[in-house]
Amino acid sequence: MLETEARERVLTVAEQLFARRGYAAVTLRDIATEVGIRHTSLYHHVPGGKEELFVEVTERHLKRHQQGLMQAIQQARPHIKDELHAVADWLLSQAPIDLLRMTQSDMPAIDPRHAEYLSQLALEAMIQPIYVALQEAQQQGEIRQLDFGPIAGGLLGMIESFYAVPETALVQNRQEMAYIVIDALLEGLYPHT
Repeated sequence: MLETEARERVLTVAEQLFARRGYAAVTLRDIATEVGIRHTSLYHHVPGGKEELFVEVTERHLKRHQQGLMQAIQQARPHIKDELHAVADWLLSQAPIDLLRMTQSDMPAIDPRHAEYLSQLALEAMIQPIYVALQEAQQQGEIRQLDFGPIAGGLLGMIESFYAVPETALVQNRQEMAYIVIDALLEGLYPHT
């Protein structure tokens, strides 16, 4: 299908609404209203309807995050602390992806094949770049060997959780808060002897 400005506008608006509110809370009518077209006109741009649109824009969103994370890590090399700070910078410069909501709410609401595909893509796009950075740091002797899967996932979740902190409760900016937690993760909380 030929990409047009109108279709791109539909994809952009749909991506923003789904990311902000989740699959179940967004209707095609909501998207059409936001784009400024008739509800029935959406089917010209996305013949498969809401689920097809959700899968397409979520895939696009995740792939953009994957590219951004990989580029941020690459540019911050060679030290894991700088790489993880760059991960925080990238994630906090983007709209939150809210993987928890996706897992708990969005995925059960769509076809299981689509849910499995998007879940795998989320793992590859969001957790795998962090996992690989940790693994490479371990191979270079910067950090010790651990199971980096839960660490990468936990780090991602921790950084995304800073979006939930209200502006009025911020003592520092979100990046600085992320750096504090990343540094504590790398250095440990126990006193140095």
